[in-house]
Amino acid sequence: MRRQPIDPVFEAETEAPVRLCDHPGCGAGGDFRAPRSRLELNRYHWFCLEHVRAFNSAWNYYAGMNDAEIEAEIRRATVWDRPSWRLGQLHAPAHGARMRDPFGFYNGTNGSKEHKGAHRANGRHAGSAAHAASAREQALAVFDLEPPFDAVRLKARYKVLVKLHHPDAHGGDKVAEEKLKIINQAYATLKASYFS
Repeated sequence: MRRQPIDPVFEAETEAPVRLCDHPGCGAGGDFRAPRSRLELNRYHWFCLEHVRAFNSAWNYYAGMNDAEIEAEIRRATVWDRPSWRLGQLHAPAHGARMRDPFGFYNGTNGSKEHKGAHRANGRHAGSAAHAASAREQALAVFDLEPPFDAVRLKARYKVLVKLHHPDAHGGDKVAEEKLKIINQAYATLKASYFS
């Protein structure tokens, strides 16, 4: 039996478009999407190339909005429509104090049980939900300093804190020893941040 020769040239079959162009009266395929409106960005019109170009050149995202609404929209888009707060407002102390004092250096608690529990709730032990300040900010809080300051002022404040919280001045108290460690770490952080 003899095989029939296959013609290598096939006529390309014209396939009907999967989706028609949404422009009235256009029968071309709607291969390109365009958002229905500013409020429905996830729902689309489907256009052919010619009509999607015309749609894109005429579409104005901010149509129908006044200047204040446009500014508000731009502000929200800057932070990906997530809430934000002014710097320092979220973690400001409720009692209106100028600084947080998690170690009780200035309020006279000297490491009481209530203080230790509060530190555990506010500090590293509270987990990732706690918004801890950066090491530099914590060191500034320990020293009760605000920039700008010079090395002489930093060293003078360091000496005052060491004399005040040295374990020898408190009869070898372990709480005072821990405070001194924190003071030394804060001093090293501030020296490295501002004077190196």
